[in-house]
Amino acid sequence: MQEAVRLRVEGSARIVELSGGETLSASCVLVASGVSYRQLTTPGFPELTGAGVYYGAAMTEARACTDQHILVIGGANSAGQAAVYFSGYAASVTMLVRGASLESSMSHYLIEQIAELDNVDVRTSTTATAAESEDGHLTRVRVDGPDGEEGLDADACFVFIGASPRTDWLDGVIARDERGFILAGRDAQAAGWPLEREPYVLETTVPGVFVAGDVRARSIKRVASAVGEGSMAVSLIHEYLVEG
Repeated sequence: MQEAVRLRVEGSARIVELSGGETLSASCVLVASGVSYRQLTTPGFPELTGAGVYYGAAMTEARACTDQHILVIGGANSAGQAAVYFSGYAASVTMLVRGASLESSMSHYLIEQIAELDNVDVRTSTTATAAESEDGHLTRVRVDGPDGEEGLDADACFVFIGASPRTDWLDGVIARDERGFILAGRDAQAAGWPLEREPYVLETTVPGVFVAGDVRARSIKRVASAVGEGSMAVSLIHEYLVEG
């Protein structure tokens, strides 16, 4: 296994340099490097990752939480969507939100949905200070909120505190937003697109270099969406090669 460490453009060639010193030359490149979920370094969380502490959530995991008490850490849309979905299976869901309210970080429709759910408790201005376990599995999370510090029994804790794109190797070659996500389509056109034709919807500021999935700016950050974009990108690459 090798990593891509740099991309450079030489005429019509798009050259990817690998960590082992080798290079790959192609007419097109598809970047689908995904993101790395930010993880908590709070005491107990690193040790219990995968044993009651999880980053992100899949629909298949919700059924395993039937009749349990679930904690969701985060105040953005991904955390809200998880809380709503888990509420259909878990006995109770407690959201730990660092901010003073959800309004500044979550869509209004999600806030309304959460407010209508009797088994979802939103605790604002609250942070997790430690994760505790018995027999190597999460049993309790200590939190610090407006009423001071307390312990919350929990069967599982799902953390949604953001993600970082793996795009440092594209620095100075492809335009990215302020968080490092790759600009494509109209965003790429506004960021220095070099040709007279408009870029394809998943094409970056370098013609012939496409992006798909979570690493793209404005992407939905869902598996189904990423798979769909990958299929779309292949179709656009075929079109690019035929027309080019």
